[in-house]
Amino acid sequence: MKVQFLLLAGVLSCSAAWAADEAPVNPVTEDGVVKIVWQSPKDFRDIESSGEIQSRYEKRLFETLTENINKEAAKILKPNQKLEMTITDVDLAGDMRPTFGATANDLRIIKDIYPPRLTFSYQVLDNDKVIMAGDEKLLDMGFMDGIKPLTDKPFIYETKMLTDWLKKTIAPQL
Repeated sequence: MKVQFLLLAGVLSCSAAWAADEAPVNPVTEDGVVKIVWQSPKDFRDIESSGEIQSRYEKRLFETLTENINKEAAKILKPNQKLEMTITDVDLAGDMRPTFGATANDLRIIKDIYPPRLTFSYQVLDNDKVIMAGDEKLLDMGFMDGIKPLTDKPFIYETKMLTDWLKKTIAPQL
């Protein structure tokens, strides 16, 4: 009886440690003039990690994209304006492929047949008053076209897609 109790206690304590590492249901990231709600990331099409703990990978993805969007939005938005987004789906550029024992982790293969996609709603606020709002489904079929500088920055295709959207959609209307 004591052994069963100890085993049960051990399983429950391990479960609590695993639960502590899980990401919140709808994480929110904020940087400068940008606030993003990541709605139900577990339902996103593809944000699969290739080599790190999934919750940490998601946190890094969300913070990196928020920071990168803020850099461009800060140039476009006027003082007292803010961009709020609710991202409902993400499909990162590339596709995850198993390595079948060659390495311990799967690999993300980047090919033009696996373009990045983002689905979100947004609103631009001026002193807490909505001055612009909409829904977007971004898809960059030409994400591999053109000359690309060599870079080791993460999520460059998704960042470029969002930056282009800001320049083409938000900037002209402000």
